[in-house]
Amino acid sequence: MVEPGSPSEDKTQKPRKRFPWPGGLSARLLLFTAVVVNFGGLLILPPALAAYEEQWLLDRVRAGELASTIAESDPELRVSDAVANQMFDQAGAVTVAVQVDGARRLVLPPKQPFETPYLVDLRRQNPGSWLAAPFYTLTSPKGSMVRVMAEPRFRKAEFIEVVLPDAPLKARLVAYFWQLAGVTIFVATLAGVLVYAFLNIFLVRPMQRITRAMEAFRSDPDDPAARIVLSNRRDEIGRAELELDRMQADLLAALSSKARLAALGEAVAKINHDLRNMLTSAQMASDRLAALGDPKVAQALPRLERALDRAINLASDVMAYGKSKEPEPVIRVIPLRPALDMAAEDAGLSAQGVSLETVIGPREQVLADPDQLHRILTNLLRNAREAIEGAPDRGGKGKVFVELRRADGSSVLRLSDDGPGVPERARANLFQPFVGSVRRGGTGLGLAIARELAQGHGGDLALVETGPGGSVFDLTLSGAPDPLPETPSEPGDRAADAPAG
Repeated sequence: MVEPGSPSEDKTQKPRKRFPWPGGLSARLLLFTAVVVNFGGLLILPPALAAYEEQWLLDRVRAGELASTIAESDPELRVSDAVANQMFDQAGAVTVAVQVDGARRLVLPPKQPFETPYLVDLRRQNPGSWLAAPFYTLTSPKGSMVRVMAEPRFRKAEFIEVVLPDAPLKARLVAYFWQLAGVTIFVATLAGVLVYAFLNIFLVRPMQRITRAMEAFRSDPDDPAARIVLSNRRDEIGRAELELDRMQADLLAALSSKARLAALGEAVAKINHDLRNMLTSAQMASDRLAALGDPKVAQALPRLERALDRAINLASDVMAYGKSKEPEPVIRVIPLRPALDMAAEDAGLSAQGVSLETVIGPREQVLADPDQLHRILTNLLRNAREAIEGAPDRGGKGKVFVELRRADGSSVLRLSDDGPGVPERARANLFQPFVGSVRRGGTGLGLAIARELAQGHGGDLALVETGPGGSVFDLTLSGAPDPLPETPSEPGDRAADAPAG
């Protein structure tokens, strides 16, 4: 039995249906053009109907005004029955009135009572009432009358007033609406076809050509036919084609370089594997030579061991840097002093040669991956030792001083040595692999790997200063954990300032 809301029930639910929009850009453009053009045509209908109604009513008012001028010749200021019948037949007017000097006078009195008309005042109409007037007429009840007031044109008066049934107006509005709708649909369709054809030729088809070129290039980059053919247009489409052509060229170069590097990397890995085996055999042979006790062999043996160590370190560094990506660090709180002492031992620091001095207490902690922090510190300390030992006037003696500072929620390890400093020619590419080495025979991978690992921790490795008096590096690690609490059995940190290693 499946409980409501369980994963099994969710899997059986049918996906919601989406509105079936057309998928192609051309079809969407056609739909969008049809909607926009027809919407524009609909916007034309209200003002056109309003103008038609206004003109139709104004023509009836002018007919009533002419009737009022004819009535001036009558002693009673009224039109004759013949004129009244003619006006009703032609204009449909039931009654005509004129107001002069504040006095309203019927020129054509009604022959029979009629329903109370609704008013259309052509003298003062705001845009809203003007646009709404045709729709009010079309929705008015059957048999409604309309009272129209307008300013006179042929005589001096305050206004002319005409009352007439709105049925003829309604019939004319309906006929005009269908006539206007037919013309609008025809014009909108013609305009839509032209707009669609223009946009399809100048925009959609070029975009489809660019899209097909990208799809073909993705399927087979080595196919020459997959490259975009430039149309030499100077607009955005032309710029897109040019940038796509450049991108395809860059990708082809990158893919070719990647293929060569992959082949070279595979060859180097094989050579490096065999070389490490040879170096291991050579190291075992040097150990046997050391057991012979020959003074000449003992004199030459340290140089041989150093050469073998350098060769093994070179092979290890090349293999380490050849990895596609360093593993993600597993960051946790670790004691700093033991990690520093272990790295100093592996880097070859000793009290008889290059020694480690630090004021870091045994309870200080940092946030880091233990293995990666060991690699970083070992590289830095080994570089410092080799720089000091390489100075001809030092006799292999020197020191590396390490201190810990907290700044902005980060831990900063400052490593200072009293070596000869970094040469000027090596400072610009100090952290670049294979070009940043400061000693002869070096690969320049140590600092590059150390900085990459530090940045993987959310920190950085930077050269602060260097000169004849030595070099200073800052290793920044994110986070600043508190030191371990002091236990009652610990009398204090009196050995913190003593040399280590």
